[in-house]
Amino acid sequence: MEKTKKSKAKPKAEVISSEKIIAGYRDYVLTEGKQPASVYKFCKDNGFKEDEFYQYFGSFDALEKSIWKGYIDQTRNRMENDQDYQGFTSREQILTFYFSLAELLKSDRSFAVHQLQSWKNPSAVPVFLKGFKESFKDWINTVLNEGKTTGEVAKRPYLDERYDRLFWMHFMFILQFWINDESPGFEKTDAAIEKSVNLAFDLIGKGVLDSALDFGKFLYQNSKN
Repeated sequence: MEKTKKSKAKPKAEVISSEKIIAGYRDYVLTEGKQPASVYKFCKDNGFKEDEFYQYFGSFDALEKSIWKGYIDQTRNRMENDQDYQGFTSREQILTFYFSLAELLKSDRSFAVHQLQSWKNPSAVPVFLKGFKESFKDWINTVLNEGKTTGEVAKRPYLDERYDRLFWMHFMFILQFWINDESPGFEKTDAAIEKSVNLAFDLIGKGVLDSALDFGKFLYQNSKN
């Protein structure tokens, strides 16, 4: 009786994930100091097909946006799933966000610094930060609106509608401070975060600024008499 020949099973093709593509891209950028010459060459050098890249990203710029969007989404998810966070004041929520994001970025500092140092025009948002900024504005407006409800954030006509822009500028300051921080454990960045957030809430809370605005209004009205 003849033995039946066993058919050799074909090895399963490796599934290419977005994480593997991002890891390969990050390694190339940090090694070469620039984007790959083309998607085709990048894929060939990393052992996967070009169409597998396009399943996840339309371009290298889109890939970079995904990395930065991942930073803030991961930070937000971690905070918003924490029961203690839900009971924090607006000030505490913003402090928690900055400290948590700084801790996350620390694990990918080389890539983050490389990206930020390539940003030559401070007045324009770089492409890689655009998705990040949208998520940041969505989050900060939620926090500030809760602060207005509790009275922690003062309601000021015209001004309070621009608080999110002020906090975006504040966040840009924190990032720039962080990439230049050479202190152990980036402890100076932690101090800058705490002091600058406290200052921000002194300005947007009810207090000195309201008194100054009220006094200015008084002087303006009396100048007409």
